[in-house]
Amino acid sequence: MNYERRQTDKDMHYFWEELNLAQKFSVAELQRYGYKLLFVRQQDNIRMAVMLAGDKLAAIDDEGQIDTEPSVILRH
Repeated sequence: MNYERRQTDKDMHYFWEELNLAQKFSVAELQRYGYKLLFVRQQDNIRMAVMLAGDKLAAIDDEGQIDTEPSVILRH
């Protein structure tokens, strides 16, 4: 099951609460470089945080590993 929510201001708290500790550290690190948390996608009990800075995407896996060239497709 794919789970995705579109971002609104009130969703930011929801998304933050969906992250594990390793992901929170990585999100905080990327925020220092101007990235904003877009959404958290869950598939097969694995959560992935997706962030954006300008036209640059980044994804953070369950272990907190940052992928700056993720294969994520954004819908417009």
